[in-house]
Amino acid sequence: MKLVGKWRCMLAVAGAVTTLLGGCGGGTGIATSTAQDLPLLRSTQYGQIEGADDAASGTYSWKGIPFARPPVGNLRWKAPVEPDNWPAVLAAKSFGNACVQYGRLYGPGSNNTYDASIGTTLNQAVGSEDCLTLNIWRPASTDTNLPVIYFIYGGSNVSGYTADPVYDGAALAKAANAVVVTANYRVGLFGWLSLPQLKSGTNAQEDSGNFGTLDQIQTLKFINKNIANFGGNPGNVTVMGQSAGAINVYSLLTSPLVVSNATQLFHRAVPLSGGISTASELPVGSIALVNSSATALAQGNKLLYSLLIADGKASDDATAAAYAATQTSAQIADYMRAKTPAQIFTQLLTKLAAAGLSSTSHIPDGAVVANTPIAAINAGNYLKVPVLASNTAEETKLFASFLALSPALGGQPGLIVNDATRFGMMYNFKPDAAATLTVNDLINPAYLPVDTPTTGYNARLALLNNLFFVPNRDSALNALKSRQANVWYYQFNWNKEPAPWNDVYGAAHAFDLPFLFGNFGPSLFSNVTNSTANKGGRLELSGAMMSTIAAFAKNGDPNNAALGVTWPAWPKKLIFDATLATKNISVQ
Repeated sequence: MKLVGKWRCMLAVAGAVTTLLGGCGGGTGIATSTAQDLPLLRSTQYGQIEGADDAASGTYSWKGIPFARPPVGNLRWKAPVEPDNWPAVLAAKSFGNACVQYGRLYGPGSNNTYDASIGTTLNQAVGSEDCLTLNIWRPASTDTNLPVIYFIYGGSNVSGYTADPVYDGAALAKAANAVVVTANYRVGLFGWLSLPQLKSGTNAQEDSGNFGTLDQIQTLKFINKNIANFGGNPGNVTVMGQSAGAINVYSLLTSPLVVSNATQLFHRAVPLSGGISTASELPVGSIALVNSSATALAQGNKLLYSLLIADGKASDDATAAAYAATQTSAQIADYMRAKTPAQIFTQLLTKLAAAGLSSTSHIPDGAVVANTPIAAINAGNYLKVPVLASNTAEETKLFASFLALSPALGGQPGLIVNDATRFGMMYNFKPDAAATLTVNDLINPAYLPVDTPTTGYNARLALLNNLFFVPNRDSALNALKSRQANVWYYQFNWNKEPAPWNDVYGAAHAFDLPFLFGNFGPSLFSNVTNSTANKGGRLELSGAMMSTIAAFAKNGDPNNAALGVTWPAWPKKLIFDATLATKNISVQ
């Protein structure tokens, strides 16, 4: 009997069975496996997974966990479907594929990570449609009932991926003593698409076209049902997102599907550098972050017509519409699902872009995304939870090309290098070496010197910021403040990069992310931001910012001792900054 008992225990430790058999010394009892027994072997509702122990960070992680079936074939442009159970222990030690997208600076290259191939795959199809996986980090302890932080990446909702090194959750999980979750979601035309022939008329959620939003809701449902097995508290979930991720946070906050869910899916919200207003809710001339349903429909039709023209089935949009009318919805759906991502991106980057229909926006359908999210907040039809929002001081320095949009902004792009060249400059930059670049190598001479009043690079981009991020911020936060008191706001001012990047980027959009995650490289901007000279202040500021996320995730209030000041609610704001040597935090 003892020999049989020992054999059974060996099988259990190898991860080949779903229970840890008790009595390895010869007893006969059977007990469920626990975190203390096998800390890397955890259960989900679909099967067991085995993660990795990162001794350097003091964390455990589980990566590439399926939360839905691959949305391929007939599941393309469908709501996420529960994954099949897996009978054997699933190795969860590497990131899943990025969702299919066209190459940009802010997405993967050929290898599902940040590397030199990003610079050679711009505007090409990268990633995979088999991509709906999530990742979990937690401290290497036996603590339970930990706060959960679910982070949603940005990328204009057309790019982004969880394997980006800046989103590694280990340092934040350790610093915040929390469980950190990231998840891939469908982006671009694969994530948000309005096309009548794809709608069944029997499923309002699926017909919404908001497939990326549905992926995020599916992630929240996975967290609700499974995160306790990783030491997380499903009753204390913070949803945090940056840029497009912040728009996604607001969309979840106001989603009728989330608001009406029988179980509350999250309990705090951290939208970083985003908003969710339509043009009619902003001052004239502002840049809205949400398009109308009519614009979404025009985009879907334009995609279909462009594909038909490319295939020789029509000569223009009118004849393409006439041809489509001769086909059943099922025939058009099959036609669309047979197209490769590369074929779709070719039309997106040429025909749709030329028609002003290339951007991705939530589709206000009233079932998954509120008809008007800001109006939903004003009416109290949203998930009323504590909110911590933010912006960087110089958001639009990441969008210098937008200066060409209007003569009032300058009428010319802010930079004189294309993305491939800029990527190479950043990838090869040595932050501690003698400077070899100047602003003249990057910034359009029309905007130099950078600090020229009115016409300089700083002034032009500040004007763009006042048309873009500021009105969207004010619209969302003022609506929230009218319904609840617990709304806080910070501004990130750190701009101590080595020259010339302190002028080119400064406190640009997304530059607060390494501070919040405690990850300073390697990543897209790490070479141009992180020098030995600024290390002291940079790390001290990062510690305070992670302490803030920790406090908010735990208590629903960002105030904590690391700030050194009391943080009042919006419209007051906290300023996160640092000298080269120390943090510098204040209230305005």
